[in-house]
Amino acid sequence: MSGTDDLVTYEMRGDVALLGLNRPEKRNAISDRFVEAIHDAVTRASLEAKAGVIHGHGTHFCAGLDLSEHSEKPLFEAVKGSRRWHAVFDAIERGTIPFVSAISGAAVGGGFELAAATAIRVAETNAFFALPEGQRGIFVGGGGSVRIARLIGPARMGDMMLTGRVLDAVTMEAWGGVSYVVETGEAVDRAVELADRMASNAEFTNYAILNALPRIADMSSEDGLFTESMVASLATMTPEAKQRLKDFLEKRAAKVEAPGG
Repeated sequence: MSGTDDLVTYEMRGDVALLGLNRPEKRNAISDRFVEAIHDAVTRASLEAKAGVIHGHGTHFCAGLDLSEHSEKPLFEAVKGSRRWHAVFDAIERGTIPFVSAISGAAVGGGFELAAATAIRVAETNAFFALPEGQRGIFVGGGGSVRIARLIGPARMGDMMLTGRVLDAVTMEAWGGVSYVVETGEAVDRAVELADRMASNAEFTNYAILNALPRIADMSSEDGLFTESMVASLATMTPEAKQRLKDFLEKRAAKVEAPGG
């Protein structure tokens, strides 16, 4: 294992890059330097891997913003800091490879915002989710008002922020904020399994899923349908797609089967 920074560990497992948030004594709370370490690791993974997993070292995934640092920032510095989070998290959400978050313990505030930037979220049964900004006198600044609100709906997000409500993994799965719930200690392995499966997809298709779907969601129905037809046509033109379609037609590729075989 090597480190892009002491705050984020980096490991390759086949075609999958594992990015480990490595500030366990602070429950992996995110500082400005931590954001830059995440950026460096994501950039490296985008060059070296076909999919990525983000997890937390220690008991917790990420307890969010380092409030001791944030409280000392002048107004414009706080604005620029928030925009930097947006840029770094956007590279996770709409980059060139898909990421999975493996969540244990706290996914609170900015930690939940980071998880929301990943394509898939795997939570252990001990995971918990909160948006305590209302009680702290602040507001989400890492993209949560867009990403989390789209996952669980603005009313539920507002409930969490207004009341300080803390949700367990099973409830968050029912709300749409979590994709899979697994037993304690199993999130990383399950996330790697999913990432490895995504890494086997056609690279252009993964890129289109990450970049076209969220943009189509922002469009009118007619604009979205037009964009879909363009992206679908482009996807079929890649040499990889042509070969995969040929393999399927010539019965060299597996058919889709019902769950359980």
